[in-house]
Amino acid sequence: MPKTAAHGTSRAPLSREKVLRTAVRLADEQGLAALSMRKLAQTLGVEAMSLYNHVTNKDGLLDGIADLVVAEMGTPEVGGDWKAAMRARAMSAHEVLLRHPWATGLIGSRLNVGPAMLRYVDATVGCLRSAGFSYQQADRAWNAMDSHIYGFTLQEVNFPLQPDEYASAAAQFLPRIPADQFPYMNALSQLVIDGKHSGTADFTFGLNLILDGLERLLGESAD
Repeated sequence: MPKTAAHGTSRAPLSREKVLRTAVRLADEQGLAALSMRKLAQTLGVEAMSLYNHVTNKDGLLDGIADLVVAEMGTPEVGGDWKAAMRARAMSAHEVLLRHPWATGLIGSRLNVGPAMLRYVDATVGCLRSAGFSYQQADRAWNAMDSHIYGFTLQEVNFPLQPDEYASAAAQFLPRIPADQFPYMNALSQLVIDGKHSGTADFTFGLNLILDGLERLLGESAD
């Protein structure tokens, strides 16, 4: 029989999906460090012990929400245009991780073997294998791409300046990088100050370098 809230209305039964989605929302709103089993239970309006019917412990909860975030990422299609598929995969992952800034470090620090992650990696390896990469090359290829995706996202999320602040910051720090000691940094800063260079990092720049390099590798392997 469903439990009844204090005001007399019936409360929907708890489920693993509801627990995990609520935990993701809390992490989005307050950060991962603020997520606790007690706070999650309070948000759901249940006793903390009832959560353990759906997640084994805090580690299980973290594994679950990591996998839920991965499920939002676009999965590459096996057998099509591998380069386009891997580009779309990278762009999707970057967008998802920006929506959930806490997830970049979490996913990168855990042994993720949830169903979404397994499907994601299997499809990635399958996409590269069907293109002609060996298993060894495919493994190194997707890890190189993920290093760029996760590393770039982590830097973007934590960088202390917004893009519209770069020019003023460059002007502020210019006296500390005199041209006679740091000629190249000084010249680059002047370009940012003058509006001739944005100074912002470009996710697609690094992505293109990796994809073009993999394409050359594939061509060399076929020779």
